[in-house]
Amino acid sequence: MPDPLLTLTSRPAPMLRDNIDTDQIIPSREMTSTGKTGLADGLFAGQRYRTIGGRDPDPDFVLNRPEYADTQILLGGKNFGCGSSREHAVWALAEYGIRTVIAESFAPIFAGNCVRNGVLPAALARADVESIAAADKPVTIDLPAQTIALADGRSWTFEIGEEAKAMLLEGLDAIDLTLKHSEDIATWQAADRKARPWIYLGDRA
Repeated sequence: MPDPLLTLTSRPAPMLRDNIDTDQIIPSREMTSTGKTGLADGLFAGQRYRTIGGRDPDPDFVLNRPEYADTQILLGGKNFGCGSSREHAVWALAEYGIRTVIAESFAPIFAGNCVRNGVLPAALARADVESIAAADKPVTIDLPAQTIALADGRSWTFEIGEEAKAMLLEGLDAIDLTLKHSEDIATWQAADRKARPWIYLGDRA
């Protein structure tokens, strides 16, 4: 289960390009397992390192700059997370320590993968994302209030669905969210067993 996300403060790393796809986030050559761990080193490997397959950091890449070494927030452009639906992209972000991506828009599958893995996809107008990048200061994410704020008093609100918000606030995945309704499910099953007993002839429970 992902850790609950309520508030966090971090200096966001700017990657203000459109169409940052999942193959950029984690190239396929870096996907050496089907698990959620061991992927952080491969995050943005094509840009983060000087050579393909190597681990010699490129000092010009934003995540290699000292001021963004411990960032938990990325800033992106339009259509962030497009391309293939590989969940490894979000796993790599989460393992690296990214808890929020602020961008103009997100590929829908990527946004869903973010929520299921404890990463907040917060969409803002491009001008607002650019204002945050220009400030180059820590921002505070307040998920219960759905705000993103700078210390100078500027703040922005973002939209998020009720179910997605609950999953992030409580650190739930899709199965955990379903299990919150286990009593209602059991009640429905008991009533259905009486109404349609033939459905359950093979059920030994």
